[in-house]
Amino acid sequence: MTEASVVSTGRPSFADLFAAHYAAMVRLAGLLGADDPEDIAQEAFARLHQKMGRLREADAAVPYLRAIVCNLTRNRVRHLRLARLRRSEAGEPAVTQHSGEQAFLVAERHRDLLAAVDRLPRRQREALVLRYWLELSEREIADAMGVTPGSVKTHTSRALGALGRSLQESSDD
Repeated sequence: MTEASVVSTGRPSFADLFAAHYAAMVRLAGLLGADDPEDIAQEAFARLHQKMGRLREADAAVPYLRAIVCNLTRNRVRHLRLARLRRSEAGEPAVTQHSGEQAFLVAERHRDLLAAVDRLPRRQREALVLRYWLELSEREIADAMGVTPGSVKTHTSRALGALGRSLQESSDD
């Protein structure tokens, strides 16, 4: 961030926030299962831009972005699930699309782990990604997910247990 943009208002400029966090928000959306992580990140920044002047704290922008990305991804995944269900009820073949980043990760010898993470329930997957990829605190995860810190602990614990069982089963095959 440029010193002038932070010094004049005490807050980083929108352009500086975008430059510093856009790629991370795209990766977050992709890891949470979005088929269009770039669109999710762009929409999150558009919403941040609208609310920028109303944020109470200077450091609230990035947690707000994370929460928006989580919510938009959740909504998008829900929409895609319903669309696939409607297509299958209509007798149309299922179409699976993956982002370029997801394909790259799969190609990087993470197939078993990513498959196991993908099979997790949505909330468990979100908790793991926010905790171990973004290294957020339980409070920050709770804020991003819109749940209590206790729920974060529960989702994380259950997700780790399910991942362990899934990876053990795949290594036994």
